[in-house]
Amino acid sequence: MNFVRSSTVAGVTFFYMSLAQAAPPSDAYIAGYATSMLKYRLQLDVPALSVENGIIILPRDSIDAADQARVVRLLAEIPGVNQVELADKVSADVPVATAPSQPIQQSAQKTVAITTTQPTLMPTGLLPSGHLFKPLLADPRWAHFSASYRHFFNDNFEGRNIGSVSFGETIPFYRGNVGQSLVQWETGLQAAVFSDFNLGASSTDLVNTDFIASVYSSVRAKQFSAFARIFHQSSHLGDEFLLRRVNSAFERINLSYEGADLRLSYEFPYGLRLYAGGGGLFHKEPSSLKVWMTQYGVEFRSPWRLNAAPLRPIIAVDLKNFQENNWNTDVSARAGVEFDNLQVLGRKLQILLEYFNGNSPSGQFLRNNVEYFGVGAHYHF
Repeated sequence: MNFVRSSTVAGVTFFYMSLAQAAPPSDAYIAGYATSMLKYRLQLDVPALSVENGIIILPRDSIDAADQARVVRLLAEIPGVNQVELADKVSADVPVATAPSQPIQQSAQKTVAITTTQPTLMPTGLLPSGHLFKPLLADPRWAHFSASYRHFFNDNFEGRNIGSVSFGETIPFYRGNVGQSLVQWETGLQAAVFSDFNLGASSTDLVNTDFIASVYSSVRAKQFSAFARIFHQSSHLGDEFLLRRVNSAFERINLSYEGADLRLSYEFPYGLRLYAGGGGLFHKEPSSLKVWMTQYGVEFRSPWRLNAAPLRPIIAVDLKNFQENNWNTDVSARAGVEFDNLQVLGRKLQILLEYFNGNSPSGQFLRNNVEYFGVGAHYHF
C-alpha cells in the first residue's frame, strides 16, 4: 500500500514539475505561426483563423474537404498547440490572424458562440498536451484537483459538515494516430487521492482517504471517445476518527480491490455530451464484495460566454449503479461556472454547486446511504 501511495504522489508531482518548466507560447504567437504556415507552405489563405487557449479554430468552409486532414495534421505539430478544430462559425472574442503580413489583431470583446465545432487532431508523441477523453465533471471519483465543502442532511459516521479534497491527474504518456485517418489513441496513468475531513470535530478529523491508481488507454474519432483502464483502489480511515469511534458500532472494512472499466462518450453540438459505461472487479477484499457496476451521465458546457465576465455555465449529472448496493442509483449533480481567464498549468478553474444522493462514494462507507449539498473549486482542462 505504501508503494501505491508513493507512486501516486510521485506520478502527480512529476507531471506538474514537467509542465511548470515550460511556458507555452501565447495564442497570438500560435495564430501568426499557423497563418504563415498555411499561406507559405500550403498556399492556403484562411480568413479569420483563431486561437483560444492553444486550440486552433479554422472555418470549415475555407478549406477543401480533401485538404482538411493534411491541414489539421500540420497545424497540430506547432509548439504550444493543444488541439486543432474545424468550426462552422469562428468566435469573435479570441486572437485572430487574417494574413501573415499584417499584425495579429485582438478583436472586440463580445459574445459569439463557436457552433457545431468538430474536434479533429491533437499533438502526438511522448508526454503530449491535452486528453482525448474529457473528464467526467460530476463523477465523485474522477482524478483532478479540487476542494469542497459539503453539508450532509442525514446523520452518518462521517459527520454533518465535511471538507473534501482531491489531488490527482490523468497523465498521457504517448499519443499516436491510426493510419491516415482522424482517429487517435493514447495511453498513460491516472492517479488520485480523495480525502474527507470532519469540520465539526475539534481537530478537524481525517475521516477517510481513498487511493486510486490505474493504467489507461483512450481513443478518439471526431466527437466519439472511449476510455478504458485497469485500476487499484484502497480505502483507509483516519487515526483520530478511529480513536473517537473505538466504542461505537462502526465496523472498519479492510477495503482493497482491483478492477477494469470502460466508458464511451459522444459530444453533440452546442456543448452537450452523453456518456455511459461499466466495469467489474477481478480481485477484491473483502471477498464478499459483488463485482459489477454501471455508470452513465450527461454534461453541458456552454459554448457561450456571459456578457459581464469570461464565464461559461456548466451543468453535469453522473449516475452510478453498484451490484454491491442492490443496483440502487447514486446521483451526483454539479452546476456552476468555468473561468476562461483563470488557469493554473493549463487547467481552468470551475466553481460548482454539488448535490449527491446515494451510497457514499467514500470507500469505508460504501454501504451508508448519504445525501449532501455543497460547493467546491475544481481544476479541469
